[in-house]
This record gives sequence, C-alpha cells and structure tokens, in this order.
Amino acid sequence: MSAKTAIIAGAGRLPATLAAALDQPLICALEGFAPEGLAVDMTFRVERLMPFLRALEDAGVDRVVFAGAVSRPRLDPALFDAATAQMVPRLLAAMQAGDDATLREVIALFAEAGFAIAGVADLAPDLVPGPGVLAGQPTAADQRDAARAEVIVAALGAVDVGQGAVVAQGLCLAVEALPGTDAMLDWVAVTARRPDPTGAKGVFYKAPKPGQDRRIDLPALGLATVQRAHAAGLAGIAFEAGGVILLDRAEMQAEAARLGLFLWARDSQADPQAGA
Repeated sequence: MSAKTAIIAGAGRLPATLAAALDQPLICALEGFAPEGLAVDMTFRVERLMPFLRALEDAGVDRVVFAGAVSRPRLDPALFDAATAQMVPRLLAAMQAGDDATLREVIALFAEAGFAIAGVADLAPDLVPGPGVLAGQPTAADQRDAARAEVIVAALGAVDVGQGAVVAQGLCLAVEALPGTDAMLDWVAVTARRPDPTGAKGVFYKAPKPGQDRRIDLPALGLATVQRAHAAGLAGIAFEAGGVILLDRAEMQAEAARLGLFLWARDSQADPQAGA
C-alpha cells in the first residue's frame, strides 16, 4: 500500500510544483503562508501543533514533506493547547539557536508523532538535478569563480547566514543574507563593479548549508533567478548538484540559452578546477 503524503506547505510555487508530481497529496499550510496556485486542505498554527498532528493521523497520513517558504511566526500564548504547551521550551530553545535548529526540531516533532519525513528529492527527483551543465558552458575563469563561491557559501552556512554568493575574478561581490537571493542579485546589478571590466563577469553560486538536513529547506532557483543574474551582468549560475531545487527547469534552460548564461549543476568532487 502506497504512503499517503501530506505537503506541509509554505509560500511560493514549490508546493504546487511538488503536488503535481504526487498522487493526491493532502495540502496543509501554516496560517499566513498560503502556497501559490494551490488549494489548501488544512491550515494550522504552531500554537496548536499537537492537534494538527492528530488531524493528520486521522486523515490517514503517514508521510510528510515540507515545501515552500515560511518565516518564524509570532506566537500567541493564549492559543496554546495543553499538549502543545509542553513543547514550548523545545520550540523556543530551537528558535533562539537559529533557523537550522528550528527546522531540525520541527522534523523531530513530526517524526516523534510517527510520520516518515521525505525530502523533495525523494519524491520528485527531477526537481533536483544531478551533475551536469544544463545550458551554456562555464569557462575556466567561471569555474574558478564558482569554486571560490562554494568556499564562501560553506562558510556562510556554517554560521547559519545564507546559501548563496556572487564571485567575479576571484573576489566576492555579494553574499546572501536575510533579504534573500533576489535582493542580493538586484544589489549586484546596481552597485557591484569588477576589478577588470573586460575580465570574467562573475558567477552566482547556490548550495545547501553544510550538514543541513536535506529533507527540508533545500534552496530553490527559478526563472526569475536567471533573469536577475543576467541583469546583474553575470556569466551564469552554478549550484550544488543534488542539493538545489529548480522550479522551472525547462524554462530556466531556455532562458539561460537565450540570454547567453550558463546553468551548471556543479559536483565539486568531480570538478578538476575545484581546487584552483
């Protein structure tokens, strides 16, 4: 008997993209974070997490997958039920420790309630490309910039700051922080200058944080990312193979080809330029 899956959905298009790849999933959304283009079957609040978990069990759900963007909700003490209130110390401690700790605690609570936790890559592997160049072709200089950006992103992730960076000619032009990828690329478009105007244009690199649980909060790229990278004057986009979701893979490839950008799912272990 196949597992009945619930998508714990946040904002954005990923939940709808994932739902299209699954067989009649139950769509559940945190209140205030409705997914785009997808009808919601059930909403819930963190303050009433335990009743929500029981409702999932009553609906026959035995597997959950998290998809979509959420931010830390403002908690209302008056709304806690007795069972969820017992979880408050765990939740608050995790939230104070950072986003990664919060996500790990959320996974733990769902697992303790008896649900299998699946990742997007487990259920829809086509959304998470393996190694390969999907459009264009990175030059040797682009490969070096991507390798440098990988080191920077790993350092950012280790302190739970961001999952992306822009590097040109070996220099870091920008890093991703709370405002996100779009804000970073828009900033590069209007402010960043290359040391050599005739040299390498630069690379945007994206990857999961080191050691993060890849069943939840994988970074995602979409068509707008390609367009913003072009507006920022970059040569292309590189990302960790098997670690980044492409929301519009075919459209991204076509747009990258049209704009003259490369799109590269990068395997650093196999890349001869990784240590350059």
